[in-house]
Amino acid sequence: MKLHGPCGVSTARHVPCVRIARAVIGILATACMAPPRPSDVVIYASGTDLESGNPLVTVHPLSRQVQRYALFVTLARYDSTLAPAPYAARAWDWSADRRTLVLHLAGALRWHDGQPSTARDVAFTLLAARDERTGYPRAADLASMDTVEARDDSTAMVHFRAAQASFPLVLCELPILPAHLLASIPRAELRRGSFNLAPVGSGPFRFVERRAGERWVFARNDSFPAALGGPPRLAGLVVAVVDEPTTKFAGLASGDLDVAGIAPTMAQLAAHDPSLRVIDYPVLFTTGLVFNVHRPPFDDARIRHAIDLSIDRERLVRAALAGYGRVAAGPVPTESPFATRDSAVVDTVRADSLLDAAGWRRTVGGLRAHASTPLAFDLLTVGSGDNAVEQLVQADLGARGIRVEIRQVEIGTFLTTARAAKKTFDVLLTGVSGDLSLAYLAAMYETRQAGGALDYSAFHAPALDSLFAATRAAASETARVDAWRSVQRELARELPVAWLYHSRGVQGVSARLQNVVMDLRGEMVTISRWEIGAPALASRR
Repeated sequence: MKLHGPCGVSTARHVPCVRIARAVIGILATACMAPPRPSDVVIYASGTDLESGNPLVTVHPLSRQVQRYALFVTLARYDSTLAPAPYAARAWDWSADRRTLVLHLAGALRWHDGQPSTARDVAFTLLAARDERTGYPRAADLASMDTVEARDDSTAMVHFRAAQASFPLVLCELPILPAHLLASIPRAELRRGSFNLAPVGSGPFRFVERRAGERWVFARNDSFPAALGGPPRLAGLVVAVVDEPTTKFAGLASGDLDVAGIAPTMAQLAAHDPSLRVIDYPVLFTTGLVFNVHRPPFDDARIRHAIDLSIDRERLVRAALAGYGRVAAGPVPTESPFATRDSAVVDTVRADSLLDAAGWRRTVGGLRAHASTPLAFDLLTVGSGDNAVEQLVQADLGARGIRVEIRQVEIGTFLTTARAAKKTFDVLLTGVSGDLSLAYLAAMYETRQAGGALDYSAFHAPALDSLFAATRAAASETARVDAWRSVQRELARELPVAWLYHSRGVQGVSARLQNVVMDLRGEMVTISRWEIGAPALASRR
């Protein structure tokens, strides 16, 4: 698709959005010969519009990054070892029975409308997040919380129903929201509130403007407290919607974009451009085959395991992802402290044996069948490009006598089908965005969260429920790690999902942009320290 710029010149889709975004904060004039934008404003490409400015109702990964690291603050944050460290809560301590967590808050923090941020905001946010009417995706992580009270402006007390073994990691991920703007809104209405598209934060960047489908604009908060890192080094941040990979790459090469995700197949090309550098890093996003365990033949675990054993994941990562991924033996990336040390196995002999034992025998044409019913299924996918992942899976299973029909749909149809109470699909190919505390696994499989946004497989079992309870009741970090690994082993035994690969993020970054760190915590974890300097050509990768 082509659009026309202000002089009638045909330009690639969404490049005008980048220009307009500059104009919003006085960077670019509307004339055709516009002056160059100031060097201390970063244009960050997003494949889709940001979902919302409200963390209580957001699942979109980049939206959550902007909320956590730019617009708001969290009580604690993960350090480089993924341990919780003080942030808006400058310190905390526990009662003797470990049923009350006392949070000592930074005193100088203010909302961007000038109102002070206090313990009342902490109480409002945590209680709203726990309330099922709000629809916060991590509400289950706060189920053990009894209540929250503001002892004074700078002290919040979180009371739990039972002793807690460790600091709740959800407090590293849930930003604090302004009670003076949101407390009067019914919880069930928070998803539709005007605040979501014009948020008032307290973080290092303040919201300036949103143009639907085009951009979100943020400016430096010059009053951000020194105790929390002080004002950011950039004057502004524009999140521009650029949904075509080739346009992203062209925007990076031309200097219209400073940061953009790029296709793995383009990474080597970008690495040879002296004005760019490529950052690849682990991300909490794992792709797998979700089986409809309520429909034959996938109600037979032998079939699920046979499919799992048939897929050459190494080839898939090498051919479809250009090496920018890691083979998955389960849902948790190996960089996580909770990951097992299990490895994925390709064993076609074992796969054939399982299929034979389940009664699915090869016919004269090579296709497997049982009582004249062929072993065939639809693979539902959103897909992109040439569907390389889908075609490799199709080929691997075809070699085992399983016929796979790839059925590609748009994202809205896919999610409606995946989340429907009655599962009508055969198998889904999908990625799942995770979190460092592994709460997404409970959201996928715990019975009390059935019907939630991640309940794709509708697979629930008492054994899993007990193991999830053990993760919350663990009395030590070692016990918690062991409990989460037990969850993963039970999932590997039942196999409601055959996990294929853990993604690696691949971002093209302007060589002039410094102090950019991207890891499991996210792409924007150091955004407050990003700054413009001479291109660091020596540190190319």
